[in-house]
Amino acid sequence: MSATETHEMSCRELVEVITEYLEGTMAAHEVLLVEAHLERCDGCDAYLDQMRATIAALGHLPPESLSPEAEASLRAAFDGWRRGRD
Repeated sequence: MSATETHEMSCRELVEVITEYLEGTMAAHEVLLVEAHLERCDGCDAYLDQMRATIAALGHLPPESLSPEAEASLRAAFDGWRRGRD
């Protein structure tokens, strides 16, 4: 059994990858981890419902609505987060 097969996703990990899950850009093995977590965690299941409701209510955030500083800050945070997952 591989590490991926035995890994249980934590609530914190789910929150970090929920956008990828909702956008359908997540690897198949990660989808399985998310869905297994959602089956056993009512709090994260409610969080997913809230995220879906927020997306439905807001639609999308056009890139031009972000200032260059905000975009740079978000990109730096995302890059740092991605490096931490490798």
